Amino acid sequence: MSDSLNKIPVKVETAGSDGATISLYEAQKKIYPRAVKGTFNNFRILFVLGTQLVYLGLPWLQWNGRQAVFFDMVGRKFYLFGLTVWPQDFVYLAALLMCCAFGLFTWTTIAGRLWCGYSCPQTVYTEIMLWIEHWIEGDRGKRMKLDAAPMSLRKLRLKTAKHAIMIAFSLWTGFTLVGYFTPIRSLVAALPTFGYGPWETFWMFFYGGFTYLFAGFMREQVCKYMCPYARFQSVMFDADTLIISYDEARGEPRGSRKKGSDPKEQGLGDCINCSICVQVCPVGIDIRNGLQYECIGCAACIDACDEVMDKMSYPRGLIRYTTENALEGKYPEKAIASRLKRPRVVLYSLVLAIVFTAAITSLALRKPFKVDIIRDRASLVRETEEGWLENTYTVKIINTTDQEQRFRISAVGLPDLKAKAETPEIRIAAAEAGSVTVHVEADPQYATKGSHEIHFVIESVNHPPLRVEEKSSFIGE
Repeated sequence: MSDSLNKIPVKVETAGSDGATISLYEAQKKIYPRAVKGTFNNFRILFVLGTQLVYLGLPWLQWNGRQAVFFDMVGRKFYLFGLTVWPQDFVYLAALLMCCAFGLFTWTTIAGRLWCGYSCPQTVYTEIMLWIEHWIEGDRGKRMKLDAAPMSLRKLRLKTAKHAIMIAFSLWTGFTLVGYFTPIRSLVAALPTFGYGPWETFWMFFYGGFTYLFAGFMREQVCKYMCPYARFQSVMFDADTLIISYDEARGEPRGSRKKGSDPKEQGLGDCINCSICVQVCPVGIDIRNGLQYECIGCAACIDACDEVMDKMSYPRGLIRYTTENALEGKYPEKAIASRLKRPRVVLYSLVLAIVFTAAITSLALRKPFKVDIIRDRASLVRETEEGWLENTYTVKIINTTDQEQRFRISAVGLPDLKAKAETPEIRIAAAEAGSVTVHVEADPQYATKGSHEIHFVIESVNHPPLRVEEKSSFIGE
C-alpha cells in the first residue's frame, strides 16, 4: 500500500537516437467525470449543500443587534454568537487549530481521506462547478463531444453561459468571505456604487478568482500536485485503515459477458471491465490498480460499481470500504470496528480529547471581564498634602459580555492602602474596553523605600461574586 501511495509521476525527457526529444510523462488529459447515483453520492450532495449553507448563510445571522459571526479586525475582537474573543484569548485559536489537526489525524487513521471526498472546499467547489457544467452542457458524452467540436455559435453560447455562472458563483464566495470581516449588510448596501475599500476589493477578487481557477479549471490537479495532505497521508495509514478497495480475488480475471451468464463457467471474475468506476472518478484513477495517493475517498466508484452489480444480478461490494487486512482475509469485515483500539488511534484520540477538554474547561471558567494594570512610569511616586505617598496607575478593563457592566476598584497589600478612581463606579459597554486612572495612596511608615507588592481588586457591581485580582507594585520612598 505504501508503494502505491508514493508513486508520484515525474516528467523526464531524453533525447532519442535521431535527436528528437521523447517525453516519458503523458500529457495531462481533461477528465470528464460521469454522473453517478447512489448512497455515497447522496451523502456528497448533503455535505455540499450543508457546508455551503453554513458558509454562505452565517454572515446573515443576527445576534443582539449585530452580525452573529463577525471578525472585527479594526476593533481587534471576534464575535461568535454570544462569545466575544479578544486578542488575549488567542490561546483558544491555538487550541482550535490543534483540535482540527489531531481530529484530522485521528479520522484519517480510522477512515482515510473522507474529509477530502466530502467536505474539503476544493472538492465541494469542484462538485458545484461540475453541476453547472452538467446543467449547461449535458452529461459526460455531450461534454466530450462539445469540446471536440469546432467553435460554433452554439458552442460559444454554452461556454459563455457556463463560465459566466461559474464566475458569478466564485465572486459570491469571495463576497461572502469579505462579509465575515466587513458587515455583510453594509457590503450589500455599497454594491450599487461598488463603494468598497482596496482591501475589500482585493479579497473579493482574490478568493473568487482562485475559486474559479482551482474548481473550474485545475480541479483534480490541486488534489494531485498541490495539496500537501495527499503527500503525508501515507504516514497515518496502516493495514487497518478503512479505505476504498477493489476485491481483486473476487473480480479477477475481469472481462465482458452477457447479462445472466455465469462468470465461473467462463473462467471470469465478477468485474465485467466496463470501466465505469474510472469514468465516475473525479481524479481519473482506476481503483482496480490498488490504492493510489490521488484517491480522495469520495466513493463514486462504489456507487457506480454497485449499480453495475445490481444490473448483472451479482452481489454488491466488489468495490467497497474495507481494510487491507480484512481484504486479505486476516479477520472478517465485521471485526473492523474492533480494530479501532490500535495504539495510533488511541494516542491521537487521547491527545485530541485532552486539548478539547482543556479548551472547553478554560472557556467555561473564563471570567466575563479582563483586567490589565499599567503603572505610570513618568512620575513613580509623589507626596500628597496629607503626607501620604501616591502612585498612579491606568487600569484597563475589557468587558467580554453582551451587556454593560459596572465595576469597583480597590487595592490591597499594604496596611490602610487607598485606591481612588476617577469615578466610584466604572461603566464599560458591552464587548468594549475602557480605562480609568487610579491613584493609590499608602502610609509612608509602611511604604518604605523600594518596591512593594500590591494587588488590585476589580469587582463587578452587576455580579458581586465576580472579582479579578491583578498583581502590581507600589514604589515607596
